[in-house]
Amino acid sequence: MTTTRGDHPNEDHAPELDAGAAMSAGAPEGRPAGGAPAGQSAPRGSQQGDRRVSVMMLAGMLALGLGIAAGTIPVPYVVERAGPTFNTLDRTGDSPVISVKGHATYPAKGNLDLTTVYVEGGPNGPLSLLGVFGAWLDGSKSVYPQELIYPTGTTKEQAEEQSSVAMTTSQENAVASALRELDIPFGQQLQAAGLSDGSPSTGKIENGDIFETINGKPITSLAVVQEELAAGKGAPATLVVERAGESVTQAITPVDNGAGRYILGVMLKYLFTFPFDVTISLDKVGGPSAGLMFSLGIIDTVTPGDLTGGKHVAGTGTITPDGAVGPIGGIQQKMQGARAGGATLFLAPAENCDDVVGHVPEGLQVVKVENLAQARTAVELAGSGQGTSGLPVCTTN
Repeated sequence: MTTTRGDHPNEDHAPELDAGAAMSAGAPEGRPAGGAPAGQSAPRGSQQGDRRVSVMMLAGMLALGLGIAAGTIPVPYVVERAGPTFNTLDRTGDSPVISVKGHATYPAKGNLDLTTVYVEGGPNGPLSLLGVFGAWLDGSKSVYPQELIYPTGTTKEQAEEQSSVAMTTSQENAVASALRELDIPFGQQLQAAGLSDGSPSTGKIENGDIFETINGKPITSLAVVQEELAAGKGAPATLVVERAGESVTQAITPVDNGAGRYILGVMLKYLFTFPFDVTISLDKVGGPSAGLMFSLGIIDTVTPGDLTGGKHVAGTGTITPDGAVGPIGGIQQKMQGARAGGATLFLAPAENCDDVVGHVPEGLQVVKVENLAQARTAVELAGSGQGTSGLPVCTTN
C-alpha cells in the first residue's frame, strides 16, 4: 500500500544501581571492625571469601551492564505495524480525499478504505535489539531485515522523496485506470526519464523524448513496446520519438536483461491528458499501494448510484494505467487495520495470497483480485446485497 511512515523507537532505561558501603558499629576499642585481636590480621580464609564476593559482584554488574548495552545497540531491522485507514469516499471537511472538477459527481455512501502501515526503523531511526525482540514476540507486527525494505545507504530524506513520488505516480495511474474502466477517453504518452547503465539506447534516446512509434506501430502503452521487442527476439527496433517538436528516428538493438526479456535500457514515465481534473488529498501518507482504492473511489465519485451499497470495504494494491493490480508490503498489518476500522470485506492483490492465508482477522472476508475490473465487480456484488461467498479467495498452494 502506500506506507505511512512513523518513527516510534522503543525507549529502554537501565535500572539504577545503588551501591552503599556497610559499616560496623559498636566495635570495642583497640579492635579493628572485623573482630580480629589488636595487632593481628584477619584470618586468610575470611579475606579470600571477601575477595570472591567482590569479584562476583563486579562480574554481575559487568554482565548487567553488557546486557543493557546489548539491548540498546541499534540493529539493522525494521518493524511494520498496522496504520490508520482512510475512506476514499470521505467528502467531509475542507479537503475531501477525492475532488473532481469538470465532471458531474455523485454522493456515495459506505466506505472504500485505503489501508496503511507504520514502518519503524531504517532511515526513520534505529531500533534497539530489545525493541526488535519485543516486536518479534508481538503477533500483530512483522520484523524484516532493513535491506529488504530500504536499499543500503538510503537516508530519511531519500526514503520520503521516493515515497512521495510513488504516491504521485499511483494517483495518476488511478485516474487513468478508472477512466479506462469507465470507457472515458484520455491522452496517454510514454516519455524517457533516464537510461540504465550500459543502455543500448545511449546516444540515441535523450531524457524528455516522447515515444511515438516502434516498428511502425503507434505506442499507446508500455505493453506495445514490450510486445514488439519480445516478437523481435533481439532484432534491431526502429523507434520514432518526438524531440523538441520534431520526429527523430533511431534504430536500437535491444539487449537481453538476463531473464530472457529484451529491453531498450530506457526508464519511462507516463504523460497523461485527462478530460477533467481529479485531485487526491492525503497528507503524510506515501507509497504506491493505495492505487487500487483510489481507482474505485474515483469510479464511485463520478458515476451515479452507490458502488458499495453502504457496505464497509477496504483494500490495498498498486495499480497500472491498464488496471492491473500489483502486490504490496505489510498485507497482514493492513488486514488488521482494515478490520479494526470496521471493514468486513477486504480486496487483496492475488500476488499477496501467500501472506494472506492463515492471517485473516476474524470477521473479515478477503477477496483476491488481479485487476480493477475484478475489484469493481466484487464491490458491486457486495453492495447489491447478493452473497459474496462465490468470490475468489486466497488458498494454499
